[in-house]
Amino acid sequence: MNKKYIYTTPDGGTTMYRNEISSNTKERIGNKSSEPIGDKKTALVMGAGGFIGSHMVKRLKKEGYWVRGIDLKYPEFSKTAADDFIIGDLTDLSIVEEAMMLKIDWLEVGFDELYQFAADMGGAGYIFTGENDSNVMHNSGLINLHVAKCCTERKVNQIFYSSSACMYPEYNQKDPDNPNCEESSAYPANPDSEYGWEKLFSERLYKAFERNHNLNVRIARFHNIFGPEGTWNGGREKAPAAMCRKVIQCADGDTIEVWGDGKQTRSFLYIDECVEAVWRLMRSDFTEPVNIGSEEMIAINDFAKMAIDISGKNIEIENVDVPQIGVRGRNSDNTLYRDSIGWAPSQKLRVGMEQTYDWIKSQVKNA
Repeated sequence: MNKKYIYTTPDGGTTMYRNEISSNTKERIGNKSSEPIGDKKTALVMGAGGFIGSHMVKRLKKEGYWVRGIDLKYPEFSKTAADDFIIGDLTDLSIVEEAMMLKIDWLEVGFDELYQFAADMGGAGYIFTGENDSNVMHNSGLINLHVAKCCTERKVNQIFYSSSACMYPEYNQKDPDNPNCEESSAYPANPDSEYGWEKLFSERLYKAFERNHNLNVRIARFHNIFGPEGTWNGGREKAPAAMCRKVIQCADGDTIEVWGDGKQTRSFLYIDECVEAVWRLMRSDFTEPVNIGSEEMIAINDFAKMAIDISGKNIEIENVDVPQIGVRGRNSDNTLYRDSIGWAPSQKLRVGMEQTYDWIKSQVKNA
């Protein structure tokens, strides 16, 4: 039996609460905005407490949007820039419905744009052990099922869905020097993780709703986004943050562990260029899934050496044989994005790593 809730603002509208009927339990789910919408464009950012989502909120505010964010938590490392922020679990359909309801003077106006970044995810230590597969599939799948359905019932003009390069077939990524991540290589499908399978399913979900319900959808396949204000410890951090943290915490003359033989390759895209690419995609008329990533591929041992060089320390690398390292090679192919949108990321990996290293170093110092 589904639980029934009442939404209240007992303190005059500053804080919203969700009360379960026949229960005295009160759950704060968000702050009601005092910022008038006026004639501003509006955006709903799902996953706005996360790394990419929080940066997207900042960009939208810079562009003059009125923004509502929703997530299980507020951004960890800075105050949200959103006008309105709901703390809520998007696996709960009633929360999705509430988040997507936008009214002005009691008239439902809907959102101009919806950005769907929310997902159950983490780094290789979270995705590839197999221990979190059911949560990843269930939670992320449920969120996207709810969002797609509600977009047909609410007034949403345009939708962005953040997919992942993890949806590409494992068989095209066995050669670390020549991986194939061209968009057309997605089928026959064979992702190397349940995370990748869920991303592929949700791509098809949004495209099906686009065909059957006229949703206006944009889909991007992200390739290892990194930068300041991303998770840097605790097991869910991505490779750039993990590498920086290990080097920062390592004594001069000591050794850091690097998973695998270090010959596996990846490319990494700095957060500012990711946000720019999403912004440009949403202003285009291109509607097929497209890569957003860097084409600067690097072997993981060389990546570790880059972090060590930035630190100025004398540190050795010890390669550790572990199962959770993913495919042998992965690199973004930006041909389709470049030809269709007329732009491509250009910042060198070293520049972004220096900025990320400095930020993580400050976090470690203050921890």
